[in-house]
Amino acid sequence: MKNTPISLLVMLFSFSVHAQEKSVNPGINDNFQNPEPKAFTERFETEGREVYDNRERIVEKLALQSGMAVADVGAGSGLFTRLMAPKVGAEGKVYAVDIAKTFVDHTVMSSHARGLKQVEGVVCTPDDSKLAPTSVDLVFICDTYHHFEFPHKTMLSIAAALKPGGRVALLDFERIEGVSSEWTMGHVRAGKEVFQKEIEDAGFELVEEFDLFTENYFLVFKKK
Repeated sequence: MKNTPISLLVMLFSFSVHAQEKSVNPGINDNFQNPEPKAFTERFETEGREVYDNRERIVEKLALQSGMAVADVGAGSGLFTRLMAPKVGAEGKVYAVDIAKTFVDHTVMSSHARGLKQVEGVVCTPDDSKLAPTSVDLVFICDTYHHFEFPHKTMLSIAAALKPGGRVALLDFERIEGVSSEWTMGHVRAGKEVFQKEIEDAGFELVEEFDLFTENYFLVFKKK
């Protein structure tokens, strides 16, 4: 698809979205209709949460460079948005993407208060990242993919938003029968293999896996 005309890509996208008309996990985002950022900041940005404890190592593995454009899809309280912004510098851009406007507003305000003016907010929908076509080099999805109600549609929109050769970094919970916690088994709809295949089916290939965690996994995909 490297030399595929934009018009054909739009046609393919329009055709493909009809492949998934029903939510794969209805109600998963009910708590995020109008969340209170302060409460979720205390929940997300706390010692003992595996991705929080390893936040600096995670960002290091992303290999961000000055001038890059990055999208933090499922930005939540803005933890990783604020960590990635200095890495891309004033000439770069970090889009804080979330389904909850209160999260987006909080992340933008908290970033700008720290002088991180390169952060912009994007309120997405359950089936569309709402990112502009070919606008980003990397999409970061941390403990959020399992909240995608329409993963195929959402990943197609992400594929369209990525520049040629763009990457997707996926972190999510390991879901293994008899190993994972009761909460994970009840909350996360599928395991790594299922999520990997869904992303590959949207036009990506797995290029790297980092072994940093016990409760989470860290995969990097490249747009074909």
